[in-house]
Amino acid sequence: MTRGEGSGRSPWGRRLGWLVLIWAASVATLAVAAWLLRLLMQAAGFNS
Repeated sequence: MTRGEGSGRSPWGRRLGWLVLIWAASVATLAVAAWLLRLLMQAAGFNS
């Protein structure tokens, strides 16, 4: 089997890994954004 076979198609494991990585990064980014908004709201006097 040579490296050229498959013509750019990645194995399913690698594709699934990228999907999970992108999903986790988006969830983490959303969590940080929510945390920052909460800090800003608390600083403005909107205590929950």
